[in-house]
Amino acid sequence: MLTLDHIAIACEDLGAGTAHIEAAFGVELSAIGQHPHMGTHNRLMSLGPDEYLEVITINPAAPGPDQPRWFDLDNFTGPPRITNWIARAPDLEAALTLAPDGTGRIWDLERTNFRWRMAIPEDGKLPFDGCFPALIEWQGTAHPAPLLPDHGIRLTGLSLTHPAAEALGTALAPLISDARLHIEPGPAPRITATFSTPAGPVTL
Repeated sequence: MLTLDHIAIACEDLGAGTAHIEAAFGVELSAIGQHPHMGTHNRLMSLGPDEYLEVITINPAAPGPDQPRWFDLDNFTGPPRITNWIARAPDLEAALTLAPDGTGRIWDLERTNFRWRMAIPEDGKLPFDGCFPALIEWQGTAHPAPLLPDHGIRLTGLSLTHPAAEALGTALAPLISDARLHIEPGPAPRITATFSTPAGPVTL
């Protein structure tokens, strides 16, 4: 079974995305991280020992890959917002056999001490307009979450709104069971997350 790994906040500019999240939560995000394989960069915030939030965008100073970037970042416009969620798989190949077509092909990636495998769609677009999760399998014991300062912020709910909500629920059912996950029908795809913080609840 999959477990929730992290939440992705896409933005047009890393500085603006960082400012948006820091203002919402009142905490400072991590130093900038680079993804040379995808031509992107990010900053992170802890959501506990096993989960985190990622602000991510195209790195204008880095070359891009030979295919569209992950999370459909090549087509992102507008204010910073949740565009994707990422689920951790103990066996990525096995998870992909149960996932919808288009979830992606496996890339072997690394950055500093982190090594991971990730399914990345060849067109950059995850199934169900990004409401289906990106799948990741971490290699070794290194994971970003326990290395980040813990400010007591926790994910309490993740709502997936989609016109094909029933089909999305059917696709997720054999892969993940998480009481925080809610799927509901709506006219347009949308991901909304709620968090508990020492200063009170926050919704993105």
